[in-house]
Amino acid sequence: MNITEAIAFLNKKIPNRKKSLPEEVFFFISGLTPLVNVDLLIKDEDGQTLLSWRDDQLSGQGWHLPGGIVRYKETLETRLKKVAQAEVGVEVSFDPIPIAVNQFINHKRDVRSHFVSILFKCFLTRTFIPINRGLKETDPGYLKWHGSCPRNLLGCHHVYKDLI
Repeated sequence: MNITEAIAFLNKKIPNRKKSLPEEVFFFISGLTPLVNVDLLIKDEDGQTLLSWRDDQLSGQGWHLPGGIVRYKETLETRLKKVAQAEVGVEVSFDPIPIAVNQFINHKRDVRSHFVSILFKCFLTRTFIPINRGLKETDPGYLKWHGSCPRNLLGCHHVYKDLI
């Protein structure tokens, strides 16, 4: 099978690429080109930052800002809203003008190793209490307000430590 035939095969197997990609295809693409993602700096009136616990093979363990990879033909604002719903469980207010753009490159990996991350300042009131649906603080997805930058912030998010 040549490359043209392989692409035709993939096009038949992935009819709705706006929705999602099979994991193998996503990892393959992430080894060819940078991925664009949005990160949400969610603050309350007291200046606290809402962070999520992460624990996975690629990123490791630690607190991180909610975020997500922009899908094909999806606006940054749409991805921001979907991340807020998926990771926080509510709609957030946000400034439509990004406050930072960062490039992350992990030279030790061949997949999910190059990101262009666009940071948006978002807002929830101090009355927002994360539901956490029975999660423990060490479970992936656990949400917690932080008054300062935690020592166990994921390494890739250290670029944001002065904002937390």
